[in-house]
This record gives sequence, structure tokens and C-alpha cells, in this order.
Amino acid sequence: MISHHQLQRLWHRGCKFLGTDYAILGGAMTWVSERNLVSALSNAGGFGVLACGAMPPELLAEEIKATQALTAKPFGVNLIVMHPRLAELIQVCIDGRISHVVLAGGLAARSDIATLKAAGIKVMAFAPSYAVAVKLERSGVDALIIEGMEAGGHIGSVSTSVLAQEILTHPLDIPVFVAGGIGHGEAMVNYLQMGAAGCQLGTMFVCATESRAHANFKQAFLRAHARDAVPSVQLDPRFPVIPVRALANAASADFLAKQRELIGQVDAGQLALKEAQLEIEHYWAGALRRAVIDGDIDRGSIMAGQSVGMVKKEQPVAEILAELLDQASAALSHRQDFYVSKPASSTRVTC
Repeated sequence: MISHHQLQRLWHRGCKFLGTDYAILGGAMTWVSERNLVSALSNAGGFGVLACGAMPPELLAEEIKATQALTAKPFGVNLIVMHPRLAELIQVCIDGRISHVVLAGGLAARSDIATLKAAGIKVMAFAPSYAVAVKLERSGVDALIIEGMEAGGHIGSVSTSVLAQEILTHPLDIPVFVAGGIGHGEAMVNYLQMGAAGCQLGTMFVCATESRAHANFKQAFLRAHARDAVPSVQLDPRFPVIPVRALANAASADFLAKQRELIGQVDAGQLALKEAQLEIEHYWAGALRRAVIDGDIDRGSIMAGQSVGMVKKEQPVAEILAELLDQASAALSHRQDFYVSKPASSTRVTC
């Protein structure tokens, strides 16, 4: 019971910010984080986040309404800042009375942040470094997510543990949530005790019963080990591509071929660099759909974080959350028992 109260104290700020029982966000995974999984996560006490991805405004509006029909609890929407119709998507979130919006895929513009905040929406954004975290805080975002390279999908170049040390040990006035490679309650406790307001998990929910991912996609997760989730390769430094972590398969070779094709078009002046990067986004959206929806785990992209090795079975979201909470409470209880019972002299280190 004491450990339960400790956990509530540790993530009280995150729970208050999200309006939830548990400060656990669902990672926004294109084609996976849709109405069913998002509503299930929110209904179970966590915070679901719809993945807008490459959706047009009309489809996002439909998905928001469908999700609201399944849950009365808070949930958020993840928007990609490089989306060509971002302004329209923001308006859809405002019209849909969304409580939280997560801006991802680049540095959010002050004007977009201001528009969302003026509508009463809490804005979250990803910070890949302390310098960016400070800049985003000054830009007006209400909370940050720091995501390490262990995560699935689009990733940065720094590990979760290093980002946590870099950012959580510095004073910020807004809540910070940690993501990337988290698959156990004790890991959540570690970051909460460092000062995190909560954690974001994606890979752990892919095989939830409520997830509409294809059975083949789920089986690939259940068979995989951490080392199977590898980042994509960038062929040309002139052509910066945000790495994507996924289970290695034939789609990895397809991506290299796609890069060669786009690089050739950019070199020939047939395509602008920004347009080429958007083409890459469209490629990943299509490749991911083939795997998640169609079940093509050979030519489709099986985006997964390195915590995939901890996904052992298909089970309801509520059970996944319960296991994480039990693990977190057990870790806190163990640590308390250790420090209470351990004589001070036994912990002395001599050199």
C-alpha cells in the first residue's frame, strides 16, 4: 500500500496534467493508434493518443468523433509538423474539442503553439536535447516528451537514459514525460524518481487485444528480440533522413532503393529536398500500412522499439497497465525495504 501511495506521489503532476489515473501515455503509432486502442487505453486509466500521421483533415475529424464515441476520458492527437495541411488539422482538433495535442516530427512553430493554446488545448512537443527543451518551453508548450533512440518508428540519435540525465537534471517549469525502450514498471519508476512526470509507451501496446493490428504483425512482435529492431540506414549525408526503427526484413532493402531513387531526382533538379523528405514520409506510411493492416510482414514496415523483446503475449490493455503498475509498486517496495533494513556500515565502500 505504501508503494502504491509513493507511485501516486511520483506521478501526481503527470496525472494532473493529463487528467488520468496513471501518467502513462500511449505512443502515437500510425495505423495502430486508432480509435479502438486509444479509447481502450484512456478507459483503462492511461492516456491514449491518436496518430494523425498522413491523414487528411476530413479523416482525422472522423477518427476523433469515433474515438469520442468510445470513451469519455481524455485523449490526445499527435500531429506531424511537416504535414502540408497542418493548419487545417489544428483547426480540426480545435473543433473537436481535443484537450491535448502532441506536435511531432520537427520543431513546432510558435504560431501553431499559440493557436492551439488560445483554444484551450494543452500542447506537448518532443525535445531531443536540453537546448531544444528550453526553446520549446519559451515557445509556450505545456509539456515535453523526451524520446530516446530505443523507440520504434522515427527516432533520434541519443539514448533514453542519456536524454533523461541531460534534461531531467536541469530545472524546467513544465512536465517532462520520458519515452523510448520502456517495457517494465521498474524502468518507469527510475525515470519518475529522476523527476519525470510520467512515461510514454508504444511498443508494449501493439499486441493488446484491442489493437487492430493484423495478426501477422502481432506475431512478428511476439517472435522478436530487442536486437531485431534496427534503425534504417541513411545513404547520403546531403539527404538527411530521420532514422526509423523497425524489425529487419525485405522492406529495409526497399527503403534503400527508394532513397537512391529520390536522391537521383534531387540531384537532377526534378525534386526539391523538402518534397523528397515528404516522399519518404509517404513511403513509410504506405510500408507501415502494408504490415499493420494487410499483414505483409515481408515487404511492409514492422516499426518496433527495442522493448519488443518484452512483449510476450496478446492481452487486454487493462492487463498490460495492471502489470506495469504491479512492477512499479514492487520496485518501490523493494527499494524501501532495502534501505530500511540495510545497515549503513554494509553500504560503505573502501578504496
